[in-house]
Amino acid sequence: MAASNPVETTPGSSQAWNPRLALLVAATFFMEFLDGTVLTTAIPSIAGDFSVPAADVNITMTAYLMTVAMGIPLSGWLAERLGARRVFCLAIAIFTVASLLCALSQDLTMLTLSRVLQGAGGAMMVPVGTLVVLRGTPKSELLRATAFLVWPGLLAPVLAPLVGGALTTYLSWHWIFLINLPLGLAAFIAALRLVPAGASDSRRRLDWLGLLLTTSGVGALVVGLELAAGHPDGPWAALTAAAGVAALAGAALWMRRTSNPLFDLNVFRTRTFRAMATGGFVYRLTIGSVPFLLPLMFQAGFGWTPLHAGIMVAAVFVGNIGIKPTTTLLIRRFGFKVMLVFASFASAATFALCALLTPDTPEALVFALLVCSGAFRSIGFSAYASVQYADIVPAQLTSANAVSATLVQLATGAGIAVAALLIRLFEGAGAFPQDAAGPFRGAFLTMAVLMLFSTADSLTLQRHAGAEVSRPGQAPAEGQPPPPPAAGRVRPR
Repeated sequence: MAASNPVETTPGSSQAWNPRLALLVAATFFMEFLDGTVLTTAIPSIAGDFSVPAADVNITMTAYLMTVAMGIPLSGWLAERLGARRVFCLAIAIFTVASLLCALSQDLTMLTLSRVLQGAGGAMMVPVGTLVVLRGTPKSELLRATAFLVWPGLLAPVLAPLVGGALTTYLSWHWIFLINLPLGLAAFIAALRLVPAGASDSRRRLDWLGLLLTTSGVGALVVGLELAAGHPDGPWAALTAAAGVAALAGAALWMRRTSNPLFDLNVFRTRTFRAMATGGFVYRLTIGSVPFLLPLMFQAGFGWTPLHAGIMVAAVFVGNIGIKPTTTLLIRRFGFKVMLVFASFASAATFALCALLTPDTPEALVFALLVCSGAFRSIGFSAYASVQYADIVPAQLTSANAVSATLVQLATGAGIAVAALLIRLFEGAGAFPQDAAGPFRGAFLTMAVLMLFSTADSLTLQRHAGAEVSRPGQAPAEGQPPPPPAAGRVRPR
């Protein structure tokens, strides 16, 4: 893997980080994450305008998510070849223009193709934007920087139903895309001013076979997950997902042998980064199922109206925001290992408690439970987002960032697919007769058990894992011996 350009700073550098740049990148993330799910509430309106079955409109969401997931592996190479600033600005421009095309679409085909173009822009915005922030952030400030980058992923899935429903109800579905135009223009102008120019490496060659295997594998997995969520009874979901896994396995074998790999897979030798791909993947998968399971349980299980359910799910948003000012302080006080164990175990407990809710449960108690769930969710997201880069060396940053972004996309899609599959399994098994919310209870209990795998993985971390980020100057980094006792102190016998 080619080393990072020397003119561009990396985590661990002494250059002060730029909060305005981090906020700009976070804002572009929010647009991308929101557009991934906001269209759900507008599907009936779009189907009516285009005179097509509502189920057919799902192709626009699948095409967008698949394009984002498949485009991320290429983004790292583009950032090195053309320069991160140039690619990031280009991504914002593509996303904004594609949003306009979506709003102007006259039929489902044009909307789907416009969504593919929009996804191509989003695929570059997320990982390249993260790379821009990381390269200008010393490790001592990494917790503060990632705090900005985490909130879009926390808030967008929760706010998407509310935003989409309000725009569709009071204006039209076109405004879901039109609202991106002023936001995208402002972000493009800000990016030109805030993102450092850096340098490009015109000699950086592209690993074509690695790219082909990786993108086809990721694309097949996304399609398989979508099929599992919508049509789990047929064999195609399992076959497509298996083909995706096989392609990714082939990509990994190839990239370990070639001299110019698409990714430097040695990043997985770093335990703190590997935590993102093991316990962190499970954590994101289970957490990602909550915005899908809760509204369905409240509406189909409890008989609540969509508005009633949406207001209650907003409690998760309250918890996310309420705890955010203290997440950095908590991680600095207790360290990554303790907070990851706590966040995952506490989240598992809230899942189990959600399974015990009934229509007669006092709504104040339900609201409080979901606030707590949102707070634990925020702590875990922040901890994983920071610890994964804590011990990554500068030359591996581009690879680590692209691999992480790809796994995040897959975990999010897997969360919804697994949740939908669990609901159908419990419905078919008849495990909860005479209880309309029964299948959702079974799904929440299963997610609670899955979350415990994340807890177990975090327990295997070293005591001072990621200490260079969580407690800079106070504890050893991964693989380093403890500091010697301070002068004048007696070592305990």
